[in-house]
Amino acid sequence: MSQDCIFCRIVGGEIASPRLFENEVVIAIRDIAPVAPVHVLILPKQHIGDLAQSGADLAVVMGAMCAAVPEIARSEGVLQSGYRLVVNQGHDGRQEIEHLHMHLLGGRRLGGIA
Repeated sequence: MSQDCIFCRIVGGEIASPRLFENEVVIAIRDIAPVAPVHVLILPKQHIGDLAQSGADLAVVMGAMCAAVPEIARSEGVLQSGYRLVVNQGHDGRQEIEHLHMHLLGGRRLGGIA
């Protein structure tokens, strides 16, 4: 955990944020600046700065994040209608917080990404 990382502080309970999902590897919370009616952040409990940190830990964490998606999508009411998963990487990819996380977006028809 990194004390200067807001997501680590949320994971550690220092900053209160209602958890929509939690298991031993990840938590899910609502984004405070949603861009869609459903905008959930899926965060690993372990501090991983970004996708550039390769290795077995990253593969396990990404697998756990993806495995959580159907349950979160179901609880948010978008499992059948559809949703988008986004992982921003680095400055040009608009990664704003240096703690790996996945955005689950849905609740309306989403625009194109190109």
